[in-house]
Amino acid sequence: MGGKCPSRKVKKRRFSHKTARRDKFLLKGDDAVYDALQKGDSEKKPLPRDEDLPGMGQYYCLHCDRYFANSTVRDEHFKTKRHKKRLKLMSGPAPHTQLDAELAAGMGMPDNGPTLMSS
Repeated sequence: MGGKCPSRKVKKRRFSHKTARRDKFLLKGDDAVYDALQKGDSEKKPLPRDEDLPGMGQYYCLHCDRYFANSTVRDEHFKTKRHKKRLKLMSGPAPHTQLDAELAAGMGMPDNGPTLMSS
């Protein structure tokens, strides 16, 4: 027959199709989004039309690196907690880069301090 077992109290965690779809459109890293936000308005161009993206690629949130189907959905996204957290993150200091991670792990250039004069 199928269906749920009536004695089972815990719901089974199901695969989220929304996250799989979100992974389909590769998201930029935090440092790439931060760099795009730091560019001046003169370097920003109008969005090209792309049939593969939602809403033909015209409705885009630069902070979250997401495309939306229409302007009303995008405007609702601007009101969400997730977008507001992302705004706060991108308005602060620059996010960590791969170079920062390598230096923290001790894989970068060694810092031996100032050179002393030998006499």
